[in-house]
Amino acid sequence: MAVMSDAAVFSDKDGILVDDVPYNVDPDRIRLAPGVRGGLRRLHERGFRLVIVSNQGGVARGYFTEEVLCGVEERLWDLLRGFGVPLAGFYYYPHDRLGRIKNYAISCTCRKPRPGLFQKAARERHFDLRRSWCIGDSLNDVDAGHAAGCRSVLIDNGNETRWKLSERRVPDYIACDVNEAAGFIMDASGPGRPVRPRVFARQ
Repeated sequence: MAVMSDAAVFSDKDGILVDDVPYNVDPDRIRLAPGVRGGLRRLHERGFRLVIVSNQGGVARGYFTEEVLCGVEERLWDLLRGFGVPLAGFYYYPHDRLGRIKNYAISCTCRKPRPGLFQKAARERHFDLRRSWCIGDSLNDVDAGHAAGCRSVLIDNGNETRWKLSERRVPDYIACDVNEAAGFIMDASGPGRPVRPRVFARQ
């Protein structure tokens, strides 16, 4: 079985890996979402490396400081390490052009749906983006992953409500959780598989 040592799974954090508690930065309240343990373990055994990519506009809005995200990252490390999955990177975007904290009230190429965080991770960690995947719960996640050259799976957990589609915002697959997403990724990543299979039935 092929090992994807230079391939990553870029995952959103809230609502995908952990229960969605809006603007939560308390490590004690961070809990893994259903389906995460089994799905990530399978992907890790196949050789995919896990990278978290997350918009953290709460910094720009003054809800919490950037420094407290260190505790969030440590908690994620601990949770993932508990079932044998290392974290290859934690990339977040603290800016929001509408924020009230002056130094963070800017716009750049990193906030999803822009692909900057994916590209930065690929440069620093030497990932092949065309062999990598994005898992998210909004079409902005899908858009960012495709803009970076990845394939994508949308977790349909109710967080996407607008469904404004374009070529880049059509996911390769829709899953109910990370475990189902992992099964599709593994099946679609075998030798001879097409670069961008497309499955989208949502109206």
